[in-house]
Amino acid sequence: DVQLQASGGGLVQPGGSLRLSCAASGFTFDDHAMTWFRQPPGKGPEWVSSISFNGASTYYAGSVKGRFTMSRDKAKNTIYLQMNSLNAEDTAIYACAAGSPILSELRNQRGYHYWGQGTLVTVSS
Repeated sequence: DVQLQASGGGLVQPGGSLRLSCAASGFTFDDHAMTWFRQPPGKGPEWVSSISFNGASTYYAGSVKGRFTMSRDKAKNTIYLQMNSLNAEDTAIYACAAGSPILSELRNQRGYHYWGQGTLVTVSS
């Protein structure tokens, strides 16, 4: 079966860092673009970052650009999100998704076939 298992979330102080992981199985990992979405408390899903199927290109929401870095490891079927300089607005459930969106539709959650349940990141003093 298809699984996307996110991990690495937790409680971190403002200004701190976390690295999230998402391990994929049950589909051809390197044929899919991968994306991180997040859902803050009481809000809808927000697009965070995407990486192309071969890892050649990465894309970031303006709110995280310069602070977050996305990468993928083909050998491990895993994507990562390195999050630095975290602030309270980064508090959310972070979920990974796989799909084949065109560039203009990266932010559209409808373009993703597979979703994980996510991992909770809480930024608080």
